[in-house]
Amino acid sequence: MKSTKKIEQAYRLASERYAALGVDTEAALKKLAGVSISIHCWQGDDVGGFESADMELGGGLAVTGNYPGKARTAAELRADFEKVLSLLPGKHRFNVHASYAEMSGKRVDRDEISVEQFRNWIDWAKKLGIGMDFNQTYFAHPKVDGGFTLTHPDKSIRTFWIEHGIRCREIGAAIGKALGKTCLTNLWIPDGMKDTPADRRGPRERLVESLDAIFKPKIDRKYNVDSVEPKLFGIGAESYTPGSHEFYLGYAVSRGILLTLDAGHYHPTETIADKISAVLCFLPELALHVSRGVRWDSDHVVTLTDELQAIAQEIVWGGYLGRVRIGLDYFDASINRIAAWVIGSRNMIRALLMALLTPIDSIKAAEARRDYTTRLALFEETKSLPFGAVWDWYCLKNDVPVGEAWLAEVKQYEKDVLSKRS
Repeated sequence: MKSTKKIEQAYRLASERYAALGVDTEAALKKLAGVSISIHCWQGDDVGGFESADMELGGGLAVTGNYPGKARTAAELRADFEKVLSLLPGKHRFNVHASYAEMSGKRVDRDEISVEQFRNWIDWAKKLGIGMDFNQTYFAHPKVDGGFTLTHPDKSIRTFWIEHGIRCREIGAAIGKALGKTCLTNLWIPDGMKDTPADRRGPRERLVESLDAIFKPKIDRKYNVDSVEPKLFGIGAESYTPGSHEFYLGYAVSRGILLTLDAGHYHPTETIADKISAVLCFLPELALHVSRGVRWDSDHVVTLTDELQAIAQEIVWGGYLGRVRIGLDYFDASINRIAAWVIGSRNMIRALLMALLTPIDSIKAAEARRDYTTRLALFEETKSLPFGAVWDWYCLKNDVPVGEAWLAEVKQYEKDVLSKRS
């Protein structure tokens, strides 16, 4: 690990280099410290949840790999995430699915869940001083009948899932009120068709009706905000998804709720970065699920790709840090799960820092005077600026491992804790 003195020296030199381009590194770090990433619970246990021991994913979801040490209980998952937080600079959030309810020996179905099944999660988050977000769970249940939930032609099936949605919003509000930090409750459904449907209209009209019923109860936005999440396709729903981008964009704008853009839910050649400023012309806020799809929505661990940097740039350069709720969404069981959490989270934070350190005011000024030569030159020169020295300094200031030193801590945790799980 680099010595503190060398990190400080490197940062001072980097700060001077950035200052020459009009970038205040201390101001950038202060802004970054105010960004809270919503980190997903399901990386730690392969989307297993705790409501039932025999739950099977389904709904187009699949986890690859069987690396030792998966969290088997909510207590283990919470302990694992505390380890993750100790390796990340900044203050972040925990994102929980409804299927992570703790039943305490009593089976409660999804149309009857309440905040009581999440008391332990709330108490834990309160102890850590972190916020929580919430997700409705429309998969891994017998009433995901034929792959349909809120669009099901059987009204009784729809009613069950509508009640689940209402209950989840109530839970989200209770979480927000208890923690004093607004909870985002996100809705995604797996509904769709494997082959070409004869009726595209019917499921979408039923979905509108179902969503309206879920969002009808008034909930104080101080405690809970709602979001809907589109998808291009899923396993078993390759040809048609009622909840497409166009559908949910129209719904979100017309109903005044948030839209969640998931980086893996679009065509492999399509990036969500360009959609951010487009959507925020019509919505006050936006939610993101940042993942890394490879050929399809495969939810790989987030790496520092051009696409990730483009997402961060659009948020920062557009002045949207206060309007975009950034969350992660991937699950990889082929490697150490805690390492997967840390790698993806640190990359998201790093991408934001890189965007904050860009001399964007100078670049925008060149663009405004139509000096596209200078714009391109500055964009390219920015790529070799000493970003790494600023990142190391930020980690040091936050008392978290610098560079790859975090990996040794994860390996030790694997030896001491994860290896003892059967």
